[in-house]
Amino acid sequence: MFNKELLKKSGFSDKAVRYITENKNYGEMNNATVKGSHTGTCGDTIIIYLKLEGDVIKDASFIYTGCAGSAAAGSAITELVKGKTTEKASKLSLKDIIEFYKEGEKGLPEFKYDCGNIAVAALKDALKKVDKFY
Repeated sequence: MFNKELLKKSGFSDKAVRYITENKNYGEMNNATVKGSHTGTCGDTIIIYLKLEGDVIKDASFIYTGCAGSAAAGSAITELVKGKTTEKASKLSLKDIIEFYKEGEKGLPEFKYDCGNIAVAALKDALKKVDKFY
């Protein structure tokens, strides 16, 4: 679906390209405890699914409509939350996604930072629903 060489030329790191092209954590989760979504001003949408045991996130996945930046951001945020408490997960930000993909001068390209913000907002939307289940 995405051309690896074009992604690299656009400024995505090798790690980001791998997560995008391998669809890391992509897919609906039928047994999710909560889900949250956010649509950016560009029209991209990310839906985050979280499986909780107590206040610990045991699994996470996402689906999206949009660009490679949204694919990268969704993959990163779902990877970053696994094993974290909901409190720690609620503190994740765009900066964490940027650091997750940083390899030298490449990573999540600056022109895709909005995609990272969409993923963070979708996560926060899911987390605000946690109390309703406990």
